[in-house]
Amino acid sequence: MIEYIKGEIVELTPAGMIIECAGIGYELSISLNTYSFFNGKQNGKVYVYEVIREDAHLLFGFAGREERELFLMLTSVSGVGPNSARMILSSLSTAELIRVIADKDEATLTTVKGIGTKTAQRILVDLKNKVKPLEGLAAAKGASAAAAGGAVAEEAVAALVMLGFQKAASQKAVHTILKGSPALAVEQVIKTALRML
Repeated sequence: MIEYIKGEIVELTPAGMIIECAGIGYELSISLNTYSFFNGKQNGKVYVYEVIREDAHLLFGFAGREERELFLMLTSVSGVGPNSARMILSSLSTAELIRVIADKDEATLTTVKGIGTKTAQRILVDLKNKVKPLEGLAAAKGASAAAAGGAVAEEAVAALVMLGFQKAASQKAVHTILKGSPALAVEQVIKTALRML
């Protein structure tokens, strides 16, 4: 089991990153919150969770232990896989997710793509007693520099496609968002698009 990888951030997109450690480049799937945390940084320490399947060996990266702990809790719920958990953690910060579970806020959970009413109810029932120890922990936050509109749109669309959305629908949503708020940072555009798609 890999606990964390510390090294140079070679590539960073809203859905993934490559971090080099001892001459080896590790590709990790990340949430939007982790992207925000590492955006603009050249080096980092990424907490890791490995998923080993017959057809793939996947690494999921997290800015902090809290986010990884929530990811593991989410994937322990029947019907929530690693990609659904990553989608939830991209739509809500760790603090928001903890609040949603504590408040039994089913409506907010069902705004996440792929999370229906039954899955949201299962998450709330299964995790209501497990998240209490995490309530005092601060969410990992990072400042992100706003890029030029074209680059933001391109990166946002690429991230949405990597998360499983149709390219045309993603482009339309991103265009609509940036038309109304051209100064938004890429992660804000993606979070808004996740609620629209």
